[in-house]
Amino acid sequence: MPVTPPPVDPELAAAIDIDALRITLTHEVIERLRAAAAPAPTLAELRRDGAFTVEEHLAPAAGGGTAGVPLLVCRPTGARGRLPVLYYLHGGGMVMGHARQHLDYVLEWAEELGAAVVSAEYRLAPEHPYPAALDDALAGITWIATRGREAGIDPERVLVTGFSGGGAVAAGLTLRLRDGRDLRPVGQMLVCPMLDDRNDTCSAVQFAATGGWNRATNEAAWSHVLGARRGTADVPAYAAPARAEDLSGLPPTYLEAGSAETFRDEVVGYASGIWAAGGDAELHVFAGGFHGFDFLVPGAVLSRDAREARLKWLRRVLPTRS
Repeated sequence: MPVTPPPVDPELAAAIDIDALRITLTHEVIERLRAAAAPAPTLAELRRDGAFTVEEHLAPAAGGGTAGVPLLVCRPTGARGRLPVLYYLHGGGMVMGHARQHLDYVLEWAEELGAAVVSAEYRLAPEHPYPAALDDALAGITWIATRGREAGIDPERVLVTGFSGGGAVAAGLTLRLRDGRDLRPVGQMLVCPMLDDRNDTCSAVQFAATGGWNRATNEAAWSHVLGARRGTADVPAYAAPARAEDLSGLPPTYLEAGSAETFRDEVVGYASGIWAAGGDAELHVFAGGFHGFDFLVPGAVLSRDAREARLKWLRRVLPTRS
């Protein structure tokens, strides 16, 4: 029997045709979308009329490889001392996107909080399947720990944040850091994160046929990332964090999804797993929100509510003074 999806918020539905956002993630489509996305915003735009300094650094690759991981390090101009840092992992289903994507929005947080931002240019599937993105994310946070002081940032006050596919990388990184016990973020913010390669929740079924990031798109992205392992028992929790059997020992976590998106139930399940392990999680499910709604319709009331909720949580969790 078909499963009826919950409705999209009326203001969002009036502003955008979600079905027009339908994509099929073939190699050709991925290449076209990547080309269309680069290179905005420019470095000049990220400097925000002198409000930020923006530097490019190269983190040594994990495993001692010759190619490093490009990092963008953004710091409020004139700020003194070592600053807390938002370590940002961009969205795009782990197959698209780049380190500047939505970075201008993250800089709004930084300006409000008096924080620096480090954004990692992690490698993308299908050319670089798992664990390439995770290894690059680890290389970036290792650079913060070992070289961050030279750039005026405090490696003891790092908050990991990721959107969509970057949320998968961020959550996997936080699990890996917990298990390694050498670095510990002060928190993780996972905005509409992509957590489960099995793609079998109620919300995944509800949004099998809609536009936007639907069940078919999600399956294709995970297949690019994991290959033949997708959906099998041979997928580690670092790749698909919803598979983690132990969610204890994680830092305070912000989790968010819309009620009208594929990722809703895996996000709710992840929050429940953290609570069951005695952890600290704040969960927001915005009624009528579809995947990426606040970036597509930023002026909507629901979008403003979501952005306010994120900033309020960051103010509580990210220490602003050492």
